[in-house]
Amino acid sequence: MSVVAAVVTVLLWASSFVVIRFCGAAFSPGALAFLRLSVGTIALVAVALISRPPLPRGRGLALVVAYGVLWFAAYTVVLNWAEQHLDAGTAALLVNFAPILVAVLAGLFLSEGFPRPLVVGIVVAFTGVVLIAMGGSGVGANDRLGVALGLVAAVLYALGVLLQKVALRTVNGVAATWVGCAAGLVATTPFALRAVDEVAAAPPTALAGVIFLGVGPTAIAFLTWAYALNRTDAGKMAATTLAVPAVAIVLSWLLLGEVPTVLGFVGGALALGGVMISRRKALRRPSFWTVRRPDDTTRTELDQVDTPRSVG
Repeated sequence: MSVVAAVVTVLLWASSFVVIRFCGAAFSPGALAFLRLSVGTIALVAVALISRPPLPRGRGLALVVAYGVLWFAAYTVVLNWAEQHLDAGTAALLVNFAPILVAVLAGLFLSEGFPRPLVVGIVVAFTGVVLIAMGGSGVGANDRLGVALGLVAAVLYALGVLLQKVALRTVNGVAATWVGCAAGLVATTPFALRAVDEVAAAPPTALAGVIFLGVGPTAIAFLTWAYALNRTDAGKMAATTLAVPAVAIVLSWLLLGEVPTVLGFVGGALALGGVMISRRKALRRPSFWTVRRPDDTTRTELDQVDTPRSVG
């Protein structure tokens, strides 16, 4: 079942890039984020009412709210904006630069340092990002605004997961997810009135896409990821997320007729290769992130930190 859960997670995250691109024709970035988080919060609260996890308090609550605003709200709005300038595949490739950014931030602020594999991975991945920027989007002109927004989304994601990592030391995972999503919803309320106006004019297919984004990638994918992660090796699960851009490209081609440029493909391969270099080597050396559990099993928490849990 863990394999099935992992496959469902990857498919949902990958499809979110395609659905965001599709819904962008009917909804502005902020309105789409507000509607998606509204649906997601309702679904996650329903799960929380069944499982009844303890609510976060004090510092834990502050961290959950902070990561919810950065990840669920700001990241979602910026990604929606980026996909009005980029095809879904290119956006997915850029966002998956985030694990490198997480490693850099961990090295700067969490005493992780900069071992040689990480430096090599950064150089390779950054070269890939440059090629993506040079190649532009597969939908026409070279849109550097879209590339810049995609990288900003990756930075916001990286900051969000670092805060989430610290929060999860003391906060239940289900509680952190629904409270974080609710915090993101509150942060996007300035777009509520515009969302209402756009809903009134949106076609049924776009409305269905919004519901899918809230229930699928925002709610179900979090739960299936947690299920799979608790039942298999974290490193293996981390590697599965590298399939997200590839699946997103295929779905974008099949459903929207869009693909990245040749330089985009090459750059994306380099970017993902750089991520693999930095992560594979990091798993072999003990670090601050390695935690001893009561049952004497160990787990590298960095695998969870730099692995997208909601990449779309």
